Amino acid sequence: MKIPKNMKITNIIKHRKNVNSEDDLIPEALLEVDLDTIEGIVESPGDPEVGCQKQKFRIKISEKIKILHFKKWQKNSQSPGTSSVELDFKGNLEQNRLAEAQQQLMKAEELLFGSKEVSRTEDEEDKLHMDYEIFVLHLRLAIHDSFSDDNQETLKSALTSILKEEAQDRRWMEVAMDQRPVWRPISCRQIHDTLLQTTVEERMKNAEDEQENKADILSTSLKREVFRMGKQVQKDLLRVVRNLKECYPPDFDICRTYAQLYHQTFSTRLQELARCKISSEDCLYILSWIVEYYPKDVLKHKELEEHINSSSLGPLLPEEDLKRLEEQYFSYKENNIRNWLSNAFEKEVKKWSDGIEPELMDGYYFSSLAFDVLPLIDGAVKDVNALLSCESKARSLLNQLDSFLLSYKTSLEELVKKKQENIPKTLTANLLNIYQFRDYVQKPEHPFLEDTRTACLSTLADLKKICHTYFLSRIHTELKPLYRKLWTQVWFSGHCEVVEELVKALENKTDSFKELKSVCREELLAELHLEVMVEYVRRMMKRNLKLKDKEQQEAAAEFICHDSNQICSVFAKVGSREEWLCQILPKLSEILRLQDPGSLQLEIVTLARDYPDISICCCHSSLESSIFLLS
Repeated sequence: MKIPKNMKITNIIKHRKNVNSEDDLIPEALLEVDLDTIEGIVESPGDPEVGCQKQKFRIKISEKIKILHFKKWQKNSQSPGTSSVELDFKGNLEQNRLAEAQQQLMKAEELLFGSKEVSRTEDEEDKLHMDYEIFVLHLRLAIHDSFSDDNQETLKSALTSILKEEAQDRRWMEVAMDQRPVWRPISCRQIHDTLLQTTVEERMKNAEDEQENKADILSTSLKREVFRMGKQVQKDLLRVVRNLKECYPPDFDICRTYAQLYHQTFSTRLQELARCKISSEDCLYILSWIVEYYPKDVLKHKELEEHINSSSLGPLLPEEDLKRLEEQYFSYKENNIRNWLSNAFEKEVKKWSDGIEPELMDGYYFSSLAFDVLPLIDGAVKDVNALLSCESKARSLLNQLDSFLLSYKTSLEELVKKKQENIPKTLTANLLNIYQFRDYVQKPEHPFLEDTRTACLSTLADLKKICHTYFLSRIHTELKPLYRKLWTQVWFSGHCEVVEELVKALENKTDSFKELKSVCREELLAELHLEVMVEYVRRMMKRNLKLKDKEQQEAAAEFICHDSNQICSVFAKVGSREEWLCQILPKLSEILRLQDPGSLQLEIVTLARDYPDISICCCHSSLESSIFLLS
């Protein structure tokens, strides 16, 4: 008996779309079917003996299913198991009562094949065979439509029948082959599993509808495809957990099954994409899905996590494909940072060469170099750490900062040699750059190799020194005539006038520091404060003033304390926090008052120990001899 390839089956399934009343129902909606896998059921795949039999009732249904209008009864139709009268096989199929229809088939099968004493005709076998084929078709349709909201009861009935058919297959496997029905084993569970895989592949291939608007924002077709597939995985797995899980018996482990199918389908397509020649931008997007979005947003969704063991799914990409993407991405990041640093630095140096004055921001001169560069470097390092989980690669990116700072130092050295009018303003702006770079390098959370960190900090110290030297050397040049008066007879006889002149000069010079940001101003003031104190002590060492008696020593000691108060008040007023420097001169005044050589020597050693930063520490013996001479 042959069934035409395009078989019309009426009254199998009714329309439900746009049905508002019973009058709208179309009783004979047609289902056009073209089957491929049904043939395998008829021929009992995997059983060569049965496959070789020339059965008169062999049914061959051609290649694949095409469903034009497969819709269930929706309104005023009976769901499986709600019939108040006993239906025949056809009636049960029409009502989607697959479990009841399967039971009727099993009873008919038992009647025909259950006893050797019962005779059966070919027509009876052919009829039952045809009924089984139509039942399997309905079974397939129910499984294929698993994600339809109004298919849940039909699906439950189908799954019940699958379990019973599996049991019946096992029973018939114990019977001699020539005593079995030709359609055994039907292998409904295998049909179910194969159809699930096909359904998943179709849904992933056509994944686009609900996420269309969001996906269209993405810049490349690859990004849009990956986004749609990833979102389809999450959407469908949520429906499995929320709806389908309740339909399935526990031994199907349906959440795990669907998770594996979607994972494998997603993985297969990603492998195809990864093995093509793709842009670095697309490479980054695939890696982001593999490392971030898929494991953290999709699989770790609060509703999915307890039902799906993500660790059992395996990686989305094989190691070889993943490594190739990682190397492409890392090379892309390295080149990006190199270009960012180069472009930002060239832009800054061009401003210097063109004599462009740095912009004022909140009353301070400002350069955007560090502001432009550091977020880019930090972002790249974090991206590499997150996507590649490789700190050594992140560290190698930071190595580029060392060579960048060396170029920065060379260019700044060349700048200060020029005689441009706006150099002070340019250096003022760059001091803030230097501070920001140093602050970034010093933070332990940034994964520098220690050698690289040390080298960067050393270069930054040199950069700061270039700026400070430029400013302070000019100040000291102007203060030099005033320094020369310290600890001379002029100073001793007209003490107040000499110190007041020095203090006034310091006030004028430090007033220009107001254009510096506070952190930079404090560092520059601290250095100037130290150098002024060192210069004061150096003038004491010159021995230009001879103190003839104890009275003059006492007077000089008082003058020292007074000078210390005057000088330190100037620096305190403009923001210096180096309070320890205010103790140097009073300590010297105490030494000056001592008459006992032993005590004097001890105090000098103590002073050298307590204040190692001041130049007195390397010449305390000269100070000692000077004071003795003064005595």
